[in-house]
Amino acid sequence: VQLQASGGGLVQAGGSLRLSCEYSGRNAAYYAIGWFRQVLGKGREGVSCISSSGVYAYYTDSMKGRSAIPRDNAKNTVYLQMNSLEPEDTGVYWCAADPVRGYYNDANASCNGMNYWGKGTLVTVSS
Repeated sequence: VQLQASGGGLVQAGGSLRLSCEYSGRNAAYYAIGWFRQVLGKGREGVSCISSSGVYAYYTDSMKGRSAIPRDNAKNTVYLQMNSLEPEDTGVYWCAADPVRGYYNDANASCNGMNYWGKGTLVTVSS
């Protein structure tokens, strides 16, 4: 299982950014995928996660209403669209996968249990 996050960069407060997570491996359609971040002074948190079916998603409270996590199984890519960005969103963002979840529950969008990780991408939101 391999994951590659991209799309980070510098954006002004109030702006938008779309991160991409390309994933690969056996039976990739069964992977649940999640986006995580670590911002200054805080531990790593699950930002948004999506079930292997692509139908169900989880959002952390601070991201509800200003983010989306579309999934394109044909491209083996999950995106994190973030809008109305705030300086507090500055941090390193990773994507991760639970590659077996879809075998037993394709509706589970929990961020728990992600055990394969890609390298992070830095998001900087200027005030």
